[in-house]
Amino acid sequence: MDKAGGSGEAPPEPEPAAAATVKSIVVYPIKSCRGISVPQAAITSTGLRWDRQWLVMNSAGRGFTQRVEPKLALIELEMPQEAFTEEWQPTPDSHMVIRAPGLDPLKIPLGAKRATVDDVSVWEWSGSAYDEGDEAAEWFSSCFGKPTRLVRFNEASEIRETNPDYAQGYKVLFADAFPFLLASQGSVDALNSILKEPVPMNRFRPNIIVEGCHPYSEDLWKTIKIDKLTFLGVKLCDRCKVPTINQDNGIPGEEPTEALQALRSDEVLRPSHKNKRRVYFGQNLVCKESLSAKDEGRIIKVGDPVYVLESFPSSDEVPA
Repeated sequence: MDKAGGSGEAPPEPEPAAAATVKSIVVYPIKSCRGISVPQAAITSTGLRWDRQWLVMNSAGRGFTQRVEPKLALIELEMPQEAFTEEWQPTPDSHMVIRAPGLDPLKIPLGAKRATVDDVSVWEWSGSAYDEGDEAAEWFSSCFGKPTRLVRFNEASEIRETNPDYAQGYKVLFADAFPFLLASQGSVDALNSILKEPVPMNRFRPNIIVEGCHPYSEDLWKTIKIDKLTFLGVKLCDRCKVPTINQDNGIPGEEPTEALQALRSDEVLRPSHKNKRRVYFGQNLVCKESLSAKDEGRIIKVGDPVYVLESFPSSDEVPA
């Protein structure tokens, strides 16, 4: 018996304090169109379920984004609320409803079998995809005034891998490069404190928005847990022109890129590295459990605590 008269067992390790809380979760079913804010989302092998499953492409099969067509920002999407639960499967009556100013709503069946088209490309990747049909093509062609089609990623036969220099063995659908993008409300608030006109979080199009942490602290998050799932910070998100596009009216401006140039450039954040002349906002993530064949229990919810298990020593040492 020990001196205190107890059993001699060490006391349990105290739970680490949460560094932040999940404030909101946003899924973007069609690449570059408006997101859907959801109370919870299932984690799949490619990111949040339904995220970037669809792509708008031109007559040459090339996917396009708000960089080329800022009007994509005006396209609203609606899906059944239960689609974001873990085990839900589409029925013949399940649809994604697509709306845009001046057009009747378009319904896309979520469970229909579609013809396959080849030579669909987005960035460096090309492969086959499911064509959502002529009605959808006419709707999108009317919207943009040029031949346009809507396609869905063909998960049955195609794989789009993440850059192995940053994340080996992970995959995405039509996302730019990585399965998840996380940003903190504190970072947007800090940026807005120096802007003449504040910008909302939707300019940055993250999937996971957290609150309760210091501005830009997510830069240094190397390993985090959201509830019981482990996420790795694999690359700072370098920003293109999309954050300059007002997501309410599709009109581009100059900010916040000019402010980010002064605050968040290579020169400022990564002085010992080659200057790529980029600006950064948000952290790209992968989820370790997404590599597992087991699907159950992989869900994140608004209000979940975020625990930081491992941090980078400084922004200069964060991959970018």
